[in-house]
Amino acid sequence: MRIAVFGAGAVGAYFGGRLAQTGEHDLHFIARGAHLRAMQERGLRVESLKGDFSLPPLQATDDPAGIGPVDAVLVGVKAWMVSEAAEAMRPLIGAETIVVPLQNGVEAAGQLAAVLGDEHVLGGMCRIFSELVAPGHIRHFGSEPLVVLGEMDNRPSQRAERLRAALERAGVAARVPPDIRTAVWEKLLFVGPVGAMGAVTRAPLGIVRSIPETRALLQQAMEEVVAVARGQGVTLPEDAVADSLIYADNSPAEATSSMQRDIMEGRPSELEAQTGAVTRLGRQAGVPTPLHDTVYASLLPMERRARGTIAFPGQD
Repeated sequence: MRIAVFGAGAVGAYFGGRLAQTGEHDLHFIARGAHLRAMQERGLRVESLKGDFSLPPLQATDDPAGIGPVDAVLVGVKAWMVSEAAEAMRPLIGAETIVVPLQNGVEAAGQLAAVLGDEHVLGGMCRIFSELVAPGHIRHFGSEPLVVLGEMDNRPSQRAERLRAALERAGVAARVPPDIRTAVWEKLLFVGPVGAMGAVTRAPLGIVRSIPETRALLQQAMEEVVAVARGQGVTLPEDAVADSLIYADNSPAEATSSMQRDIMEGRPSELEAQTGAVTRLGRQAGVPTPLHDTVYASLLPMERRARGTIAFPGQD
């Protein structure tokens, strides 16, 4: 397959790197800055619980027009960049191209489809704890890497199966679920509350889950996500919250979410796509989300400061 990874950061470069490792595919990485230059000049180094590996200099660029149409695009940009990325990836789209979002949140597929057309976009998500250690250097430090993808109407699909099989051959767990919307909301059920509680407490997951007061907040946040999902017509399993808490208990104690790390380090984050989406979609469905409302409002000043729309007097 001819595959482009649009947004080859901590997530995209891991999954793209695994695919490139097989030598079966024509892989192209779209990145920027020092990370792009490192992949062009030195290649990619990945430290992983599934086995470390290194790749020689890669086909990497910041100009999708130089690549041309591909069979599949894995979208690894941050959630707030999806609409802009969709416009930029137009040169990658041929008649049969599929586009699979890997973002946190539940709105990326719709944002991609609004630009590229419903016929090109599958639903998708991934699970992995990974970080960009340095340009050209990724570290996977937690969770079994997983990609879930499927047609938005859940019909059986040869094109989805082809990409799923390619990922499996690359050593990445991949599946096509019975209902892709349910799968995407199940991901938000975990990562959204974990990121929100981590951001407000400034503590890793092991601390958040071990203190009774913060664990109770984590559970309340998960229960709000389930209620909003149901209000949006997505039915999550009855034991969804219990399963997410088990997953949290089995995650590395030092784990932090990308949203949490971005907020703590003063960078723009996925606050709007995660916590903000729950509050917004809750209002749309008439479902109260008091904890998400409070957390969103509490983190908003830091988010706006990071985006340069406000300054803190005496500090900036």
